[in-house]
Amino acid sequence: MKNLTLRQLRVFVEVARHLSFVRAAEQLHLTPPAVTMQVKELEEAVGLPLFDRQGRKVSLSTGGEYFLVYARKVLATLKDAETAMARLRHLDTGRLTVGLVATAKYFIPRLLARFRDEHPGVELQLRVGGNREELVRLLEAGEVDLAVMGRPPRELACRAEPFAAHPHVFVAPPGHPILRDDHTPQEALAALAHHPLVVREQGSGTRALMDRFFAEHHLTPRIAMEMPSNETLKQAVMAGMGLSFLSLHTLGLELRTGEIARVEVAHTPLIRTWNVVHLQSRLLSPAAEALRYFILEEGETHLAAHDRPWLANPQG
Repeated sequence: MKNLTLRQLRVFVEVARHLSFVRAAEQLHLTPPAVTMQVKELEEAVGLPLFDRQGRKVSLSTGGEYFLVYARKVLATLKDAETAMARLRHLDTGRLTVGLVATAKYFIPRLLARFRDEHPGVELQLRVGGNREELVRLLEAGEVDLAVMGRPPRELACRAEPFAAHPHVFVAPPGHPILRDDHTPQEALAALAHHPLVVREQGSGTRALMDRFFAEHHLTPRIAMEMPSNETLKQAVMAGMGLSFLSLHTLGLELRTGEIARVEVAHTPLIRTWNVVHLQSRLLSPAAEALRYFILEEGETHLAAHDRPWLANPQG
């Protein structure tokens, strides 16, 4: 394996991540034939097939699964070396990979755009985990420098710093019976158990918070459907499929246009906390330190401006 290259390792890891040569090519800004050639040369250097190919379906071979562990370690070690050298040079440049839970994609890009204006030498890359569990895996594998999430992972040695409140609310399609003017917030709370809900999947932070809320109030929700996407949930609510429980940060447009209405339920909104998280075992580069500081300093003000009208006027 003396002749393998870091470029080949990066291509291999990207193909393994997507299990698609075409998707990997898109992410790496290469052509699919170039990706195929890099993997072929790597397989020749390793002496084993790294992928099993059946038509368009691609999966890791047994050798590929083992090799992926070491390839990620090599690339993570190289990233640590780059970070150490950047610290010695005191450079506020380089590439940063920021991991997000899906809910954070509604506000973090604008915050990062402001950071990039102040730090034009920093190249930013976003990795959106489908839910909290997926983001924890990215963090553990060293594939993100910083992560923005709600509940920090207790299973990892991390530094988690809160930077802003994260309100969650119940919502309904306009005209739903639970929105009646004579309903008090306490009556709306009791009524939740009598209407179908469309909710996030098990493993998401939003679902865990909702389940805890119902348990604390001794209510059994009527789960009509689980969905792995905030966008799909909002479409389901607008289509009249049921009530839902969502982060307020995902709802600005729909509340503003009146397509979704917030339900004024007793003991809500439920407030969690947004955290910026990184592994304690990894040194942060100067660029990562700058972004961490920027989020801690600016995140609360940015989100407060987003939340204020909807917390003050629940019906939008």
